[in-house]
Amino acid sequence: MTTITASMVAELRAKTDAPMMECKKALTEAQGEFERAEEILRAKLGNKANKASSRIAAEGVVSAHIMGSVGALIEINCETDFVSKNDDFLAFASACAQLVVQHNPADVAALSALSLNGKTVDEVRLALIGKIGENISIRRFTRAADGQLASYLHGTRIGVLVQFTGDAIAAKDVAMHIAAMKPVALSIDEVSAELIAKERSFAEQKAIESGKPAEIAAKMVDGSVQKFLKEVSLLNQVFVKNDKQTIEQMLKAANTTVSQFTLYVVGEGIEKKQQDDFAAEVAAQVAAAQV
Repeated sequence: MTTITASMVAELRAKTDAPMMECKKALTEAQGEFERAEEILRAKLGNKANKASSRIAAEGVVSAHIMGSVGALIEINCETDFVSKNDDFLAFASACAQLVVQHNPADVAALSALSLNGKTVDEVRLALIGKIGENISIRRFTRAADGQLASYLHGTRIGVLVQFTGDAIAAKDVAMHIAAMKPVALSIDEVSAELIAKERSFAEQKAIESGKPAEIAAKMVDGSVQKFLKEVSLLNQVFVKNDKQTIEQMLKAANTTVSQFTLYVVGEGIEKKQQDDFAAEVAAQVAAAQV
């Protein structure tokens, strides 16, 4: 039997970037033959990609790209914060944002079918899953091609794309403000009826618990809802750089108009796996590797 040395495993890992244990297993199965070991790894990593696709990917990055008057914002997810810092993962996210700008795909499926470095985006994604060992998914993207554009990334976890006319510095300030204050709509009129109904229900419950007379309670509810609408609509929010101005006042002073914005926060709305479950999964994987 061929002895598999640490240097052989390290060499195969350097060549394929596959996990250490997988490299050792492949070399053992191939009796030390590197080409055969690479073929085994390709087959196994493909299987790994299929298994990984069922796991929750709630970490990841937001990437932005603007080219002239066209811009895009995209969220791509992975399973751990560690992988979200991986250079290959970051490069994939950046490349996908550029493809959205260049080709205007209708949805994630259309983006996945586009060509990237001689393969489809989905083939590149699956290869990356095999290489990294985590589920990777393209969650959502938006594309803007109307008027001037400004973007702001807070690290890689929060991204904002703003459509505006006027002063670019003011627009950038608005993008930064959106990242910090997270408005849900541009103006009060654009706040969804569903969100208003939910807030009204909450305010009515508080009013009932207060024990106030019905007339006063009704006024309390209306006041609470109006306060909420001002807090969540961008133009009515107090500017983070100047608490004496609303965003609407700041924009007016800068002779600038914002027509639309998109805000992405990584993992927002994705139900994450409980930490205990994740720990149990890791323990099970370790135990399986020792068999």
